[in-house]
Amino acid sequence: MTVVETVKAAVGLGDSPAPASRAAMSEASLPLAYRDSCANLLIPLNKCRKEEYYLPWKCETERHSYEKCQYEEFKKRVAKMDELRAAKDGARSN
Repeated sequence: MTVVETVKAAVGLGDSPAPASRAAMSEASLPLAYRDSCANLLIPLNKCRKEEYYLPWKCETERHSYEKCQYEEFKKRVAKMDELRAAKDGARSN
């Protein structure tokens, strides 16, 4: 892995890593509500939090990468909703 790829992966610009398996999520005791496409980032974040006694400044890189993943997923859902709304000529579902 080159230096550029390493930096991109650390910042969150690289290819997204493989999603966590069901076994890995259940082994990490993730609640069902958090078992999404960002669970592969939440597992090491929770591990770091437990090891560092939940000190907020200790696991900043893991937290930022997890929050960035959550934000990107949110943007995808909004874009999909806008696409569905445009297909219905702007009619709302509720």
